[in-house]
Amino acid sequence: MPSIEDTLIRNRHRVQPNHANNYETAHGGIIMKWMDQDAAMSAMRFAGQPAVTAAMDGLDFTRPVQIGDIALIEAFVYDAGRTSAKVYVRVNRENPRNGDTELTTEAHFTFVAVDDGRPVEVPDLTVDGENGRQLREAARE
Repeated sequence: MPSIEDTLIRNRHRVQPNHANNYETAHGGIIMKWMDQDAAMSAMRFAGQPAVTAAMDGLDFTRPVQIGDIALIEAFVYDAGRTSAKVYVRVNRENPRNGDTELTTEAHFTFVAVDDGRPVEVPDLTVDGENGRQLREAARE
């Protein structure tokens, strides 16, 4: 059975001018795309199967990510159903010169595991150790 920590994906994307709007910040759609891709990797790692996006809830943009900043994306499965996985995704902007971070965006995604296009059962999710409990608590807040 996979644990929350087994599903943790951390990815970085440097915001380039072609990712930006006329305010020189990352387009919301670009951030959403990166979040969906990283969440899918987390769901697939958990399920051991391909997984498709079924829903996205509570997408909150609280701060922009400037050109030249790094979008640090963390995604992990925090709950599971019979064929689905709930993935919490948070984005921090990271200063590439000093590593300082600040939360910019967060959302909850639901993925369905599939085989040949049909839903398949997923394993149980375990919560091991203090880090796993902290991750689940952060996702549920």
